Amino acid sequence: MEASIIDLRYKMKEVLKALDRNENVTITYHGKIKGVIHPVRSNEDLKVSDHPFFGSHPATKQTVEEIMENLRSGRINAI
Repeated sequence: MEASIIDLRYKMKEVLKALDRNENVTITYHGKIKGVIHPVRSNEDLKVSDHPFFGSHPATKQTVEEIMENLRSGRINAI
């Protein structure tokens, strides 16, 4: 959907309906594109495998606790 600044002011209900339909809304001002509003992904669309930390260390066989302990330790680890 394309909406001007005037549409945002007077037809916000239509803009929100377009976002509910998962449409991007392109904002224009004097015919020039100023930005795009993207709909928010709902929680039902999210998967655990999409999380940035999922499988962050596939080569290591460390547990989460071991990884966090290594991250929290100082620069010089006592041997």
